[in-house]
Amino acid sequence: MCSSTTTSENNDLLVQSSDPNHPANLIPALCAKFWTLGWVTGTGGGASIRSDDLVYLAPSGVQKELMKPDDIYVLSLAAQAQSLDKRQRVYLRSPANYKPSQCTPLFLAAFTKRNAGCCIHTHSHWAVLVTLILETQGAGKDKEFLINNIEQIKGFGKGFGKSGNLGYHDTLKIPVIENTAHEEDLTEFLEEAMDKYPDTYAVLVRRHGVYVWGENVHKAKTMCESLDYLFQLAVEMKQLGLPWVTDIEPTVPTRK
Repeated sequence: MCSSTTTSENNDLLVQSSDPNHPANLIPALCAKFWTLGWVTGTGGGASIRSDDLVYLAPSGVQKELMKPDDIYVLSLAAQAQSLDKRQRVYLRSPANYKPSQCTPLFLAAFTKRNAGCCIHTHSHWAVLVTLILETQGAGKDKEFLINNIEQIKGFGKGFGKSGNLGYHDTLKIPVIENTAHEEDLTEFLEEAMDKYPDTYAVLVRRHGVYVWGENVHKAKTMCESLDYLFQLAVEMKQLGLPWVTDIEPTVPTRK
């Protein structure tokens, strides 16, 4: 299990700002919105935002729709990198009444391996259902979610370090990892999936949910919403016997 320390008892200024786009204000606002979508029900799920060296994190056990800026943890990536024990979290600021989220090392993976500015974790039931549908396909066919020829795929970037977004005819590929009894134990499997799928912006966790990251809050939120739309669509397509991957001839305009 991970342990934590706080470097100072009075760093509350890190979470105090009148700017609505300050990470300490934005995380509670985002999580309240996600709660209305059923993504963070029962204190599950969460979000983290990186601002240069500082990482702002939602705590464990908080009702996400009631979260306040005072509930936010803050840590330094540089201080974390210098720690001899990578499972020891060095927080610059900790709330008085909560525990650090077990999602923390998974969020950090997105920040350090993909230079992400925001990472979102949801317990969307559509994400869970997609992993269960894949599970019925049998070994070897249950490790990837694939879908193409759907307009909403345009909401995804082409990959880390690449410019532009995917197109209508492109195939979106999301890796699936198995769930573990303790969330922080997912970290090595998430990192392995990121290495194996360098262009992915998301990883599904079977029977659990999904992690989605992006260059900034806007892009992470856009891809998370697009992905949830596609998951719901995929479940309903499966109910109708429609395939997720199709071979469609591109329609080309005749007038130029």
